[in-house]
Amino acid sequence: MMCPYCRHGETGVIDSRASQQFVIRRRRKCLSCDRRFTTYEKIEETPLKVVKKDGSRITFDREKIKRGLEKACYKRPISDEDMEVIVSDIEASLYENFDREVPSREIGEKVMESLRRIDKVAFVRFASVYREFQDVNDFQEELAPLLRENRKR
Repeated sequence: MMCPYCRHGETGVIDSRASQQFVIRRRRKCLSCDRRFTTYEKIEETPLKVVKKDGSRITFDREKIKRGLEKACYKRPISDEDMEVIVSDIEASLYENFDREVPSREIGEKVMESLRRIDKVAFVRFASVYREFQDVNDFQEELAPLLRENRKR
């Protein structure tokens, strides 16, 4: 760390403490001029990029997932808190499993997995948009595994 007063390149840390979330406050002393100063260190987060079907890249936006869930869950018995938990779980999973880029299909599949567990109607609504259903046959193909699951119960 360079001294802001004399520009000497060596300083010593006198005291360190966490001040805010992920911010470290350090009290430093220049080894040349003996003047003291404070620095703050913050973790630099690298934003996750979403690689879309066409190859373009956009910054990950959790609100896009939330909007998609709200549309799929419209007039369904799913609370805002439930949707927030889904969004948070998906976001945490993405940051845990991907460093810089995540394919958009990965996000869509995670949303569908979550909806499949909590509400079948919302799942089919989301799947119809996400998978770009063209006709009734597309719906039947998606519903077939769900119907088999229900028969087994």
